[in-house]
Amino acid sequence: MTIGIDLGTTNSLVAYYENGEAKIIKNRLGENLTPSVVSMDENNTVYVGKTARERKIKYPDSTVEVFKRAMGTEKEFILQGKKYKAEEIASFILKALKEDAQAYLGCEISEAVISVPAYFNDSQRKATKRAGELAGFKVDRIINEPTAAAVAYGITQKEANTRFLVFDLGGGTFDVSILELYHNIMEVRAVAGDNYLGGEDFTDVIYKLFIEKNEIDENKLSDKELAHIRKQANICKEQFSESNTSVMKCTIGDKVVEMSLSIEEYKKECSSLFDKIQRPVERSLKDAGIKLSQIDEVIMVGGATKLPLVRKFVGRLFGKFPNISLNPDEVVALGAAMQAAIKDRNEMLKEVVLTDVCPFTLGTEVVVDIDENTKESGHFCPIIERNTVIPVSRRETLYTSSDNQTKVRVKVLQGESRFAKNNLYLGEINVTIPKAKAGEESVEVTYTYDINSILEVIVKVVSTNEEKKLIIQREDSDMTKEEIEKRFEELSYLKILPRDEEVNKRLLFRGERLYEETLGYNRTILDRAITEFSRALDGYDKEKIADATEKFKNILDEIENE
Repeated sequence: MTIGIDLGTTNSLVAYYENGEAKIIKNRLGENLTPSVVSMDENNTVYVGKTARERKIKYPDSTVEVFKRAMGTEKEFILQGKKYKAEEIASFILKALKEDAQAYLGCEISEAVISVPAYFNDSQRKATKRAGELAGFKVDRIINEPTAAAVAYGITQKEANTRFLVFDLGGGTFDVSILELYHNIMEVRAVAGDNYLGGEDFTDVIYKLFIEKNEIDENKLSDKELAHIRKQANICKEQFSESNTSVMKCTIGDKVVEMSLSIEEYKKECSSLFDKIQRPVERSLKDAGIKLSQIDEVIMVGGATKLPLVRKFVGRLFGKFPNISLNPDEVVALGAAMQAAIKDRNEMLKEVVLTDVCPFTLGTEVVVDIDENTKESGHFCPIIERNTVIPVSRRETLYTSSDNQTKVRVKVLQGESRFAKNNLYLGEINVTIPKAKAGEESVEVTYTYDINSILEVIVKVVSTNEEKKLIIQREDSDMTKEEIEKRFEELSYLKILPRDEEVNKRLLFRGERLYEETLGYNRTILDRAITEFSRALDGYDKEKIADATEKFKNILDEIENE
């Protein structure tokens, strides 16, 4: 069986398809959402999800979150003195999800379809695939998050000739996709987005307001205090789902610092974020050649779309209520599970045909004539424009730029800048050409991009018929199979916290976190409760542990809800 995984900036989920329905697999804590947070202790035990998030308050230096934004980059994260790339941090989340899926389904799981933001470039997609391989998965398919959501909605609604826009605002990324559904064919018309915009930015607004209003010097705060403020800022943000006023409280040193924030003030402070959201929406409509009024339905995807501010903004922008009939936190994972079932040739889904588009322009570097006497190199020549429906093949004839030129180098590039150096380098082909005057020799450059995200580049010298070919598979790894296996072995000494210890460890970290956040008599209560709970765990008596767990949880709930 192949499972579907939504590897999110804030939360990750895993799902499977059975008996005509996609279903979320609960994690080891019995919950659907696993926070995309990783922590590591001095014994090289890896904690993920809620347990890692609780541990972060006390051990911020050995905890990592929001790493998805660094996928495909050279940025490294340090845990217990060792460096890890974002894809390696992601592999710990994926490995935990794999264990959860295997425990839930009662069978070995070796393959997965993993979702990525539609606007992820080549490097980011490759890094996501590597993360899956490091977690022990075979990853044959990467699916765009908005497309996965569309699969979930499109298959369930079964309405012909529907044109809809998928508005996907997650924790750290934003995607817009325009799709059309014709009976059993779902066609992606255009995609646009911003890989550095999401719910975390709406939390940042409150965080910065709190610092500013209370005249707090961030440089004088410890990492623990900064982590505590950010956590409370996120809670403050979530309170707007139930009230027009939110109060934020933080314990800094021996003082309790407060801020009251109205929904109107918050909306005003978020105005620049809404401007950033609107630009990809406008670009996608323009690329698709569609007006706002021609969108039949707007689908909301991603945890950040649960914010009332965001929903009202989208409603005003499109002049209609968005569709939130499927849980925005879960719809991408459900769609990925459906895509996994399609890949496995599940008979109930075989009639659905899905087309997609190139999210970025594909082209090459050329020399251009500025005037009769001046040439300038380094310009970008688009060959397949962004949002071209795939599969597609395009050919461009390029001519020599200098006399007696003997070689032509065709760089394969991806991006939207008019300068080649600003776009992503994917590879190159070099061919030999006969000497001649500038412009007399030429090469035909053919780009073919298919539904499996494989780019084939053919360069043919017109005068000699010499031909060279380059295959670039978007999800292929820069690492060889041997290199991946070697790194897999190197990471094998790290052990994910055993499932049966997860609940108790999380409660202990929660107790420690509350002890640091509270003052006075509550600290005395917590100190005693933590000690008693720890002693019960050391005794290995299952009945006593169960009783102690229930008692300890009730104490924590009572203090946290005061």
